[in-house]
Amino acid sequence: MSTAAEHPSAQAPVLGTIVGQARAVRLLRSSATAPVHAYLFLGPPGSGRLQAAAAFGAALVCPLGGCGECEQCRAALAGDHPDVVVVERHGASIQIEQIREVTRLSLLSPRAGRHQVLVLVDFHLVGTNAPALLKTIEEPPGTTVIVVIADSVPADFVTIASRCLEVRFESLVEADIVQALEADGVPLARAEAVAQAAGGRLDRARWLVRDEGFGARLGLWRSVPSRLDGTGATVAVLAAELVAACNEPVEIVKKRHEEELSHLAELAEQAGERSLPGRPLIEERHRREQRRVRTDELRAGLAVLSATYRARLQDGGAPSLLSINLRAIGLLDEAAGRLVRNPNETLLIEWLLVRLDSLV
Repeated sequence: MSTAAEHPSAQAPVLGTIVGQARAVRLLRSSATAPVHAYLFLGPPGSGRLQAAAAFGAALVCPLGGCGECEQCRAALAGDHPDVVVVERHGASIQIEQIREVTRLSLLSPRAGRHQVLVLVDFHLVGTNAPALLKTIEEPPGTTVIVVIADSVPADFVTIASRCLEVRFESLVEADIVQALEADGVPLARAEAVAQAAGGRLDRARWLVRDEGFGARLGLWRSVPSRLDGTGATVAVLAAELVAACNEPVEIVKKRHEEELSHLAELAEQAGERSLPGRPLIEERHRREQRRVRTDELRAGLAVLSATYRARLQDGGAPSLLSINLRAIGLLDEAAGRLVRNPNETLLIEWLLVRLDSLV
């Protein structure tokens, strides 16, 4: 009979790599020994859903149930395991061709272990193609486990969601991000500053640590109330500076993407390929990430500016000043809400600054 030491799946140490999601970890640990056919990892971007899917995949393909140390676990965590397959959307929504590919993949047998794990990213955007995906979600082969990653459950996704075991993820609290960054070797003061601007996202926090312009951008957003002087010229200048600041981290990400493409092209050449297979899909993924980074930066800037007005509220003052600060916070909340509709960022910032300026 196998002992607990031989088969540590009851604890699945690899799931301990998931940051700040205690409830999700408990559910996944209890499920690792006898997984159901489909899971829904539901929660906001940056909450660690994709990393959790990799860790759960490792637990399912590891011969010891998720030891976290063997070759199978390391490959799954690194995204290199043949039986842990990540499927990302190609465009603004999930197309029927991708669903057919998911169906094809689901019918394959595991190549290295007991299970094959399909991780479907952003599949809440399946739209009218949901019925085509439903049968695969309902009845995959017994050796296939499907993990659907979604931000929300829109109306056309409800039936698919109901066929999955839901695993809820929450935005990370600052303390969890600080702890994770310290474990990465980041000094405490830097970790705390970055965590405040990360918006509950560990992925954002980890690249902000390497962003030398991070502190200057925080200062720029905090300076907005003191720089507004009632003139349109100042609004125009300040809006241009804020937009340019939002583009700074995008340039960092672009350089990383260029390095990735260069590395992949070298590997393809060494393998005898005339060109990089799947290059258009890789470039589309890069464009999505760049758009997300720009939006995250703008959202973080709005949060910093809102915190500045909230600090003014705590300072007290005349009722008229309290009213101004409350109205400013309301405008910032409205601006953050508009980001969901992918607005023109320059026009959004100008709209916001004009209205903040009118409060003075």
